[in-house]
Amino acid sequence: MVYVVLGVLVGADCYLYSIGLLYLPVSTYSLICASQLAFNAFFSYFLNSQKLTPIILNSLLLLTISSTLLAFNNEDSNSQKVTKAQYVTSFLCTIGASAGFGLVLSLQQLAFRKVLKRQTFTEVMDMIIYMSLVASCVSLVGIFASSEWKTLTSEMDNYKLGKVSYVMNLVWTAITWQVFNIGGTGLIFELSSLFSNAISVLGLPVVPIMAVIIFHDKMNGLKVISMVLAIWGFMSYVYQHYLDDKNLKRSVGIQRVESSDTTEGEVPNGQKIETSAS
Repeated sequence: MVYVVLGVLVGADCYLYSIGLLYLPVSTYSLICASQLAFNAFFSYFLNSQKLTPIILNSLLLLTISSTLLAFNNEDSNSQKVTKAQYVTSFLCTIGASAGFGLVLSLQQLAFRKVLKRQTFTEVMDMIIYMSLVASCVSLVGIFASSEWKTLTSEMDNYKLGKVSYVMNLVWTAITWQVFNIGGTGLIFELSSLFSNAISVLGLPVVPIMAVIIFHDKMNGLKVISMVLAIWGFMSYVYQHYLDDKNLKRSVGIQRVESSDTTEGEVPNGQKIETSAS
């Protein structure tokens, strides 16, 4: 049941992401996706008892502002003219997909901690395989229900780089996504959904730059400001993780010292040695 619920959510999430990418430039789309970290922290607070410190709240605020700024971006798409309604629709769908992705990550962590308690690598693989299988079935139902399967042949024929490139694009996208899925789910299993999401956002600053180089997207001032805020927000979270790790090491060190002092103050039969001042 857990895999079915998560798989359906992932399938719906992929659909929203596809609509967002349909009308938005790659750079704009990637920057909006930064908001998934804020949504993930929000859901983690209620579902996973995640602590929200002032630094993390600062990170969430910056990432939210970063993605919201792009709603006022009036750029045109590279290959087609996009109406304002289409742009807003894609923007809202991408925001919704980011929220859904954050929810899925938090639910995965909740499932590992409360429902699936074997704590083995097999559990991680089961989560990935069955969840992806359900999500694929949801996508297939959508394709056949909308009759889009009839256009797949023409879509392949009209692909500018040829049929082989079309197939290779699909195959390697699937492979790389599964590699990413294994790493991300493994981090959720070992640490937390918020940490896993923060690592995935690490590539955020690279995507807009590569989009300008490869797809010739326009990098205007609004995007630059949005990207700077996104980087700032991410670095704020990294700094909070550094502080948490530092405090953890300090507390572990104090416990070891106290344990050592207790051991030295006892004789083999467990009685404490009394010392008198000379």
